[in-house]
Amino acid sequence: MASGTPVIMLREGTSRSTGRDALRNNIIAARTLAEILRSSLGPKGLDKMLIDSFGDVTITNDGATIVKDMEIQHPAAKLLVEAAKAQDSEVGDGTTSAVVLAGLLLEKAERLLDQNVHPTIIIEGYKRAQERALEAISQVGVKVDVTDLHSKQAEEGMRKVVETTLSSKFMVGESSHKLVQLVIDAIRGVAERREDGTYNVNMDNVKIDKKKGGSLEDSALVRGLILDKEVVHAAMPRRVEKAKIAVVDFGLEVEKPEITAKISITSPEQIRNFLDEQTKYLKEMVDKLAAIGANVVVCQKGIDDVAQHFLAKKGIMAVRRVKRSDIEKLEKAIGARIISSVKDAAQDDLGYADLVEERKVGNDKMVFIEGVKKERVVNVLLRGSNDMAIDEAERSINDALHALRNLLRNPSIVAGGGAVEEEVSYKLRQFATQVGGKEQLAVQAYAEAVEEMALLLAETAGLEPVSTLVELRNKHSKGLSNSGVDVMKGKLADDMIALNIVDPVRVKEQVIKSATEAATAVLKIDDIIAAAPTKAPQGGGGGPEAGGGMPGMGGFGGD
Repeated sequence: MASGTPVIMLREGTSRSTGRDALRNNIIAARTLAEILRSSLGPKGLDKMLIDSFGDVTITNDGATIVKDMEIQHPAAKLLVEAAKAQDSEVGDGTTSAVVLAGLLLEKAERLLDQNVHPTIIIEGYKRAQERALEAISQVGVKVDVTDLHSKQAEEGMRKVVETTLSSKFMVGESSHKLVQLVIDAIRGVAERREDGTYNVNMDNVKIDKKKGGSLEDSALVRGLILDKEVVHAAMPRRVEKAKIAVVDFGLEVEKPEITAKISITSPEQIRNFLDEQTKYLKEMVDKLAAIGANVVVCQKGIDDVAQHFLAKKGIMAVRRVKRSDIEKLEKAIGARIISSVKDAAQDDLGYADLVEERKVGNDKMVFIEGVKKERVVNVLLRGSNDMAIDEAERSINDALHALRNLLRNPSIVAGGGAVEEEVSYKLRQFATQVGGKEQLAVQAYAEAVEEMALLLAETAGLEPVSTLVELRNKHSKGLSNSGVDVMKGKLADDMIALNIVDPVRVKEQVIKSATEAATAVLKIDDIIAAAPTKAPQGGGGGPEAGGGMPGMGGFGGD
């Protein structure tokens, strides 16, 4: 009000909440999301069943998949979703841990807010605690010798990391050993050693194909590529050794004009001439490919029936309508150059593979390209009894591949089973005594949140939380920094590394960073201004799609 005159700043229907009310609403939304994921943490974590609007079902305990498929509406909760996505894109693992830890940090912050601690002080305390937590993780890290990826020491270190990663997935037991070796061999196949002794691992060079049928035990690794296509003509060879492969991105067919065209024909001879000219054109294309020495043609577009006939007569195997991404991977693997014009095709454009063969996988046929010129592309073929099992296996394999990539980037591991979290918490409680003022409360709260991550593992293992916490603290105070929860046996262990339960340092560091950034981002918000919901169309419903919003989530009707 100015001189008794109302001043209207916001559009009609706009809602606004400020101060502690806004902060609490955001914290509740973020904590609710974290609560959903809590029970999915660890080897005995439970799965979530997600059903989309089309009725498709996804069953998984992978944090990144859960938050992506949940279609979160609340903006504060979306901050945690972004933290999970950042965790997934950066290190490919630890997404559940990042979201749960962010929720725990906000839960502890809410208690401090009740004690009238200012959000800025909490944020500063959390940042100082994060720095000390990263130092503590680095100090307890154990170096792994990965100088030679085929050495016994390197394989042992990689196997520990992969087994720990896969243990939190649904597949344990007989197929676990097969998949662990498959992941290790895949990383060996694509890792390129740099001059400084480190490795570059391009995950785009690992292709994963899924084919229903058989079991996970039937999964295989191919040092080359698998094309989910079949040979286009019955008279073509099904197996070509010492293959010279032409990779073409144009169609072996008569192209239709871009504009509508009509051909006026006045006699049967003109039809014959027209068809003969088409045949001649296609024959010249095939003759050119045969002349440069190609005995296998992989085509991104279509291959005309007439062209198929001429290719079969020349004894050339051909595959059509191959995805662009597969074409690019194939080009890299076999050392070929993609041919865009048949006129410019040359012998140097061909790639080489020891074997190209069509094989039957399940009820379908696939083309296997093995013994490639450059062994920096590998293909994983996953088998399984149903689509949901194969999809979850793919997510698990992806996590394990990323875990190994992280190990090669930073060859250092820490004890799993909540051991590193308890050690970080122990160091932070000591550090808190050196911090003055109210920031000390924030550092202590951070330590409690990190420690609760270890307690969640104990809960999923069926252990009694309070007695477990007391015993775990006691072990770490005695210097047993690798002591943690052996979830599979349901008891505490003095040395998790000796039990082969380990995590890459890089994953744990990124969990701390992602969770802290997400929590502090929520704590910084003290004013929420939400535009009015979009009105439902006449005769339409008032559901969320029409801007109905989510009740009890801070008054947001749309994004």
